[in-house]
Amino acid sequence: MIFVDSSYFIARLKTDDRWHNEALNLKITDPLISELIMSESITMVGAFNGGKAGKILYEFFLDNCRIEYLDEEMMEKSMDTFLKYNGTISLADSCSIEIMSKYSVKKIVSFDSDFDKIKGIERIF
Repeated sequence: MIFVDSSYFIARLKTDDRWHNEALNLKITDPLISELIMSESITMVGAFNGGKAGKILYEFFLDNCRIEYLDEEMMEKSMDTFLKYNGTISLADSCSIEIMSKYSVKKIVSFDSDFDKIKGIERIF
């Protein structure tokens, strides 16, 4: 299992994204995402390709990804991580880190260099 950040899905679907070709070349199996990754990705894809494209991505997520839905306990842990990094990583990224910890996932597919400051996580890009 590997965690996949919204930056990958956005780069893959937005042809003028600077990471588009790199995203196309990555082969991902057994992706893990959170509902926040879904939200970020669908919102961005919908903004540049329209609502139908966002809906197609939503259906892709349901059919192909393991989705972690956040509860109060996970949000509390994520806020602790957010505070640990003094707001230099987003709350969504903090949630990703906590989900990765929960499942002992050490690799993340992301074009977001903020993950480089997290010990024990290897960023694939």
